[in-house]
Amino acid sequence: MSSPAVQPRIRVPRLAQEAVDKARLSVVPRVRSRAPRVPFVTLVSMVLVAGVVGLLLFNTSMQQASFAASSLESQADNLAAREQTLRMELDELRNPQRVALQAQQMGMVIPPAPVFLDLGTGKTSGVRVPATREFAIRLLPPEPIKPAVLAPTPTVVEVPAAAAAPEAAAPEPPTVPAAEGNAKQKSKNKSRR
Repeated sequence: MSSPAVQPRIRVPRLAQEAVDKARLSVVPRVRSRAPRVPFVTLVSMVLVAGVVGLLLFNTSMQQASFAASSLESQADNLAAREQTLRMELDELRNPQRVALQAQQMGMVIPPAPVFLDLGTGKTSGVRVPATREFAIRLLPPEPIKPAVLAPTPTVVEVPAAAAAPEAAAPEPPTVPAAEGNAKQKSKNKSRR
C-alpha cells in the first residue's frame, strides 16, 4: 500500500525539473521590426480627405441656406409691401367722404330733421318730413371761378375761300433727292466756314 503513494511523489519532481529546464531564460538576439508605413499614411490621408470633403459639404449647405434666407427675405418684403397696399386700399374704401359721395350718387339724401323710433311703444318722435334732393348736403366744394385773365375768350379766325385757291394754284418747288440735298447742305456749311 505504501508503494502507490510514493510513485506520485517521484513523478512530481521529475515534471517540475522538466518545467524548470524548459523555463530557463536564454539570451535571444534582438529583432527590430518596423511598423509598415503604408497603412498609417493611408489612414492619415483618408482622414484629411474626409475632413476636406466635410468642409466643402458644410460650406455648400451654408450657401444654400443663405440663398434660401435671402429669397425668404425678399418674399417677406414683397408681402409687406402688398399688405401695405391693401391696407391703403381698404382705408380708401372706408373713407366716410367716399361712402357719402357714393350714397348721394345712388340717390340717398340726409333728412333735414331726424325722427326717432321708440322700440318699446313703436311710436316715432319728431317731425316727419320726406327727404328730397333739395335737402342734400353738398359734399364737394364748389369749383373755383377762374379770373378773366386765365380764361380769355377764344379768338376765331376764318380764312376766306378765295385766298385758299391761289395757294393751291402756285407751283410747288422742285424736290431734291435726299442724298443730293445732304451733299448740297454740307457744301454750304463748308463754304460758310
